[in-house]
Amino acid sequence: MLVLSNADVERALTLEGCLAPLEQAYKEYAQGQAENRSRSHTYFPVEDPRHPGFRFRFKSQEGGSVSGGVWALRITSDIVGVEKLANGVERRRLIPAAPGGRYVGLVTLYSMTTLEPLCIIHDSVLQKWRVGATSALGIRALSREDSKIAGLFGSGWQAESHIQALLQVRPDLEEVRIYSPTPENRKKFADFHAKATGRKIIAVDSPRALVEDCDIVTCATAAMDPCFNGEWLKPGAHVTSITSPDGTAKRRELDDVTFDRASKIVVTSKEQVHHDSQFDILGPVTRGLITFDDISSIGEILIGDVVGPRNDDDITVFANNTGMGLQFAAVGKAAYDSAKEMGLGHDVPTDWFLEETTP
Repeated sequence: MLVLSNADVERALTLEGCLAPLEQAYKEYAQGQAENRSRSHTYFPVEDPRHPGFRFRFKSQEGGSVSGGVWALRITSDIVGVEKLANGVERRRLIPAAPGGRYVGLVTLYSMTTLEPLCIIHDSVLQKWRVGATSALGIRALSREDSKIAGLFGSGWQAESHIQALLQVRPDLEEVRIYSPTPENRKKFADFHAKATGRKIIAVDSPRALVEDCDIVTCATAAMDPCFNGEWLKPGAHVTSITSPDGTAKRRELDDVTFDRASKIVVTSKEQVHHDSQFDILGPVTRGLITFDDISSIGEILIGDVVGPRNDDDITVFANNTGMGLQFAAVGKAAYDSAKEMGLGHDVPTDWFLEETTP
């Protein structure tokens, strides 16, 4: 069995390399050829004494597809809470409470034919690429092909993959605007990526300056509250978010106005919307503007069962609303195959994980 570190995954996998396996997995899910168990968060009243109010959380999700041939189980063992920045903005934070100031997040891949565990993979780089690549698929499917201006909320870990996602699927963008609450962070992020890509990537001083006249608005944050006012969106804009309520943490990136103005709302998983009582996505339903059946999954869009925007003034929203075990099966298998070819990782005896009897 192979063990892959985040450093191994960074060498073996790119955002571009995640697009095809994820697209295939979503299509199979829409066609009944894949399965996914809704993500589960379990919070427990054990606090980190160094961080009052931060408690233990165990998260798990699992899934797989026929073509991938593997079943993935992703788990994280976390200390999690909410911190307030100097400017008063709140955000979710995970504490590196494991030995050595580290985190615990693992993806295990199981063969669907031989049953054996094939690989254990650190999850954070996989997490970054699977979220960014999923957003990229939504942007490609739902935004206008002639989009010229894009805006990105965030300047952290997830924003790294989303700036690449934007430029990967909309290479003709003329300008990308960056906003995050800390001025030095957004400027540093914008300057770095402008230099790295040779593109016009600029930091702006307010959410409104990012959103107005923007063709594509992407949120890649750890925010607790909406990033902007949906009234600022221009007709025809496409909006992506990666944060929704998870049943216990009532956090969101998009306000009610954004969802209410959308001609089409697309999510990663419709099952997760109800599982986590994602009231932001359900808002237009509870307000009688649409029915739940009017909300589509990204797989339905990709296979053409549901059409995207019908005219140039349609506002579209892709709520990348949950992590899915299915996603980790797709990108994990891609990382595993590439790492095997490249000779990366550490081999441990598979026999350690096999038993001769069953309970």
